[in-house]
Amino acid sequence: MFGKVFPLLLLLSVGHEHGEAQRKKETLLSEKVSQMMDWSSRRSVIRMNGDKFRRFVKAPPRNYSVVIMFTALQPHRQCGVCRQADEEFQVLANSWRYSSAFTNKVFFASVDFDEGSDVFQMLNMNSAPTFLHFPSKGKPRRADTYELQVRGFSSEQLSRWVADRTDVQIRVIRPPNYAGPLLLGFLLAVIGGLAYLRRNNLEFLFNKNVWAFSALCFTLIMTSGQMWNHIRGPPYAHKNPSTGQISYIHGSSQAQFVAETHIILLFNAAVTTGMVLLCEAATSELDVGKRKIMCVAGICLVVLFFSWLLSIFRAKYHGYPYSFLMN
Repeated sequence: MFGKVFPLLLLLSVGHEHGEAQRKKETLLSEKVSQMMDWSSRRSVIRMNGDKFRRFVKAPPRNYSVVIMFTALQPHRQCGVCRQADEEFQVLANSWRYSSAFTNKVFFASVDFDEGSDVFQMLNMNSAPTFLHFPSKGKPRRADTYELQVRGFSSEQLSRWVADRTDVQIRVIRPPNYAGPLLLGFLLAVIGGLAYLRRNNLEFLFNKNVWAFSALCFTLIMTSGQMWNHIRGPPYAHKNPSTGQISYIHGSSQAQFVAETHIILLFNAAVTTGMVLLCEAATSELDVGKRKIMCVAGICLVVLFFSWLLSIFRAKYHGYPYSFLMN
């Protein structure tokens, strides 16, 4: 009789312990979700240190995803890119927090190096800013690390990445920015004022040099990559937080920094100026001495700055100079 009762009691005991453990797990999960919701109601981007990260992100149970920006915002870190990325991340988090579709499925958080250096060490992270997605189930995969150098850190790009990793669609809503319309209005007012003052003499509008210079400036701006910057929103430069080294030229042909476009614009303008000087030296009616000076200056500008352009091209496009394989 005892032999039949003991297995039954053992089974009931195991079932009771399993049910008790399940209830504790559900209670712990409910407490974690409630705490995350409370923090999110105060700040769209939850600030985390090492303890919060281990408890609410790494430790189970968890039925929510967390998108974390690892950054270094303290002034002594001198990370200008971090501040720019933080502004875009805040825009994305606010768009989600105040959306009608907001749920506890995704939370946004940040870990500053000075508040959570142990987290950086735990993840073997040596650069900032870095965006990581921690899924609700399983460990982060390679695609859960945002390709900042390729895609830039604009809110729209981050929103597409979050949608790809979590299936949560976030419509980015930016706060109104009146700087652009005001600047445009000021520019139109200046142009209108100049036209009014020169209303009796508008020959400058038919000046070929004015239009040629304007077209040249527009061409230099477009060929330097300014439109790509406007679309992708890349960082101005990249600073390695561990070495402090600042990179102004991106090492890949698939991306660029804002500073890089300024450098390319300057180099192209110098080469163009050299070509103009050479043309003027050949066609102008100045004395021979001045034409020689213009010729030498033009050659120096073209040779020097074009060689620097080729150096940048070679650094970004690995394998240059190219060669043909002859059979």
